[in-house]
Amino acid sequence: MRHTERHRTDRIGWLRAAVLGANDGIVSTASLILGVAAAGANAKSILIAGVAGLVAGAMSMAAGEYVSVSSQSDTERADLDRERKELAAHPRQEHTELTDIYVGRGLDAGLASDVATQLMAHDALGAHGREELGISETSTARPVQAALASAVTFSVGAVLPLLIVLVVPVSALMWAVSGSSLVFLALLGAIAARTGGAPVLTAAARVTFWGALAMALTAGVGALFGVAA
Repeated sequence: MRHTERHRTDRIGWLRAAVLGANDGIVSTASLILGVAAAGANAKSILIAGVAGLVAGAMSMAAGEYVSVSSQSDTERADLDRERKELAAHPRQEHTELTDIYVGRGLDAGLASDVATQLMAHDALGAHGREELGISETSTARPVQAALASAVTFSVGAVLPLLIVLVVPVSALMWAVSGSSLVFLALLGAIAARTGGAPVLTAAARVTFWGALAMALTAGVGALFGVAA
């Protein structure tokens, strides 16, 4: 019977961007709503502020992810181009480098040299990219994927506290938004951990704690300015 293993490292790129986007959508929008509500704004002003936060945040997340991951991608391509030139100009030295890497990982010198020879004959750049530079297909930067994942999940996360604004009266808005947002964050942490194969309770507690802190500080600022006004 063939033995198969399921790994989750291929999910790292989009999962990181998705969790970041959804978490930021919930926390930033809920915090904005709580801050405006604490300052004494009416329901219409609170809703407008929340919608504006959703649009601005989604665009900011998409742009930020695209720019940052593109920078990573540019660096990876530059390193691979440099390695390609080294392979063409100094193949023996590159073979020695790869052999030394495998010796350092526990292979004897003869076997390490054979492995390096066969891998370089099959895909020299790929072998050096993985072993020398730490660049693989799994970890390769994907700017568009990261940008779309962040923007979409931010929007989904931001919609959740906005729905509370639509159905709950202003008098109960503070408790309703903060309480529901903490529940949303706990669920997000649990789902992300489950998807990535990590401990669920630890992830949920971590996300909830930092979300609660952000909302409390923003509500405090809003209340301070509301009283000052």
